[in-house]
Amino acid sequence: MTDEYRQLLNLLRSSEAAGTVVRDIERLSRGIDNVKIVHVCGTHEHTISRFGIRLILPKNVKLIAGPGCPVCITPASEIDAVIELALSGVAVLTFGDMLRVPGSELSLFQARSRGADVRVVYSFLDAIKVARSEPSREFVFFAIGFETTAATVAPYIALGKVPENLSLFVSHRLIPPAMEFMSLLRHGADAYIAPGHVSTIIGCKPYEVFPKVYRQSVVIAGFEPLDVLLAVKTILDLTKRGDVKLVNEYSRAVRYEGNVLALKYMYRVFEVVDGAWRGIGVIPQSKLCLRSEYRRYDAVERYGISIRRGIDVRPGCRCGDVIVGRAVPTDCPYFAKVCTPNNPLGPCMVSMEGTCRIWYQFERTRGGEVSERERATEYLYNSSS
Repeated sequence: MTDEYRQLLNLLRSSEAAGTVVRDIERLSRGIDNVKIVHVCGTHEHTISRFGIRLILPKNVKLIAGPGCPVCITPASEIDAVIELALSGVAVLTFGDMLRVPGSELSLFQARSRGADVRVVYSFLDAIKVARSEPSREFVFFAIGFETTAATVAPYIALGKVPENLSLFVSHRLIPPAMEFMSLLRHGADAYIAPGHVSTIIGCKPYEVFPKVYRQSVVIAGFEPLDVLLAVKTILDLTKRGDVKLVNEYSRAVRYEGNVLALKYMYRVFEVVDGAWRGIGVIPQSKLCLRSEYRRYDAVERYGISIRRGIDVRPGCRCGDVIVGRAVPTDCPYFAKVCTPNNPLGPCMVSMEGTCRIWYQFERTRGGEVSERERATEYLYNSSS
């Protein structure tokens, strides 16, 4: 870690700087109506909940989690298809978070307990290494995630680095179309905090539609507490002035044009199609699939997989509402009761980026004790490390 980066990190975690921004937020919030700010990133939700940011915001400023968890929005129908493939004898490689996400009846973890060969990998490169180490075995990589992950998959396909015994079940989704879909449905977002990780790949341009067409400000933000607070302050400042803009708060990592090389490979390998999102429905032009010249790597075609309708949300579960910001986890009757990280009823309780999982860790109260988020708020104000 360089001295320059260490200084920056100390500033971003400074309780003095955070306190200054919070006072600015309180001042700017006076005299304005309720402001609903939707973020679309699981890491942002983790920061917001861990540091108790909601607790220190004025009551008329609402921070709402949107569809920012890739594991949570993967449809049950696609999980079911991969499970069926695994139970037929094909080895499945996937990320650890996906293992416990419930399909219509089973999870991949449960399929493994029934004898399916399901293995955890940490990247597409890991999947390639596994397939090369066992050339006589057929493998399928369950390719989930947003633009950030898709960008790490595409170059290996484009450059011909994928072994013949490895194919992909592609389940990549795109964030801006989901945001636009929410805006079209008028889910009540006055402004958005855009995800930092995704934005390092796609840059700023895909967000320009929101201030121009929907009159919604967008602030691209990083993941430290001060990043989130600055994003809120910027939105309130724009609201106070009656202005709407796209602002790149995360300029230390995000360029306007994004990662040009990553985008080149991504759209060389993938084309954009309509796609189903768990808890939301079909969003136009929001999913990636392999282009025709790379279909030899497509597990759906290789194995003749049929994707049937699945059960995305069980009766009584509020995951669908949580994903689109119509509810918070504590609105769900199953939260922290029937549905826990050890026994997840819905997808939002599984991943470390899932809103219900994050709230289970940070936002619950236990037996009248001081809540986790209150302790976290105290940490925010009293620690700069």
